Amino acid sequence: MILDTHLHIIDRKALSYPWLENVPPLNDDFSYERYAREAKRCGITDVMHMEVDVAEADMAREIDYVKGKAAEPDSLLRGKIAACRPESDSFAAWLDKVSADPFVKGLRRILHTQPDDLSESAVFRDNIRRMNGGRLSFDFCIFPRQNERARVLVDSAPDMQFILDHCGNPDIANNGFDAWKGGIEEMARRPNVAAKISGIVVNANHETWSVETLRPYVEHVIASFGWDRVIWGSDWPVSTMSGGLTSWVAATQAIVAGASADERNALFCGNARRIWGF
Repeated sequence: MILDTHLHIIDRKALSYPWLENVPPLNDDFSYERYAREAKRCGITDVMHMEVDVAEADMAREIDYVKGKAAEPDSLLRGKIAACRPESDSFAAWLDKVSADPFVKGLRRILHTQPDDLSESAVFRDNIRRMNGGRLSFDFCIFPRQNERARVLVDSAPDMQFILDHCGNPDIANNGFDAWKGGIEEMARRPNVAAKISGIVVNANHETWSVETLRPYVEHVIASFGWDRVIWGSDWPVSTMSGGLTSWVAATQAIVAGASADERNALFCGNARRIWGF
């Protein structure tokens, strides 16, 4: 069984995505139906929707849109990580709203496309502390250079579940292992952080990557965090820029083929079920 913790749906007729015009390969519609056809062939049985950095005015509409898809017959969708703006004074009201919705399992704020000091503002940090001890997790997506700032944020809310997306975005295409590995080890010392094995095919050379290209990065994350703090995600449709869903599923399975059945189950579904209470 595979629980995909990182599906994006892009529907430009329903929602606004200001960033898409700067990423031509993704400036298109990527429907749930298109994803589900391939996902079912890969053995994916359950899916979490990840926010797609929609316009702030559309954050609530995105939740309703995904809930509509989840209500359809035979849907794989089980919950959603919603967008948020912790740098905003309106965050407290937004947190109250989403906390009351059981379909919403967590929040995310994209950080790697924002100024590095965004998370250092007093408003941002105070708002993250509002989540401390609550049921919602917080996903963060960073570059290796932002790792120290992210650790400060994690330490400010020790009773909250944080999720590090995309293995911390190593620069695989440019052999960035050494510049990345120490930050992963430091982040893994925080017991309230889990790491998401997702998205890294996009950080590799899109034409020439192989299982062996990715292996040292995946294995280092697992060695650092342990099998009980890693979860799997597809990062579809971003992953279509570098091979697609089926290639990423196959590559991950090849990398962990030597692990025990319990370890593979923890990565592909068990840990996510525990973290989000499925």
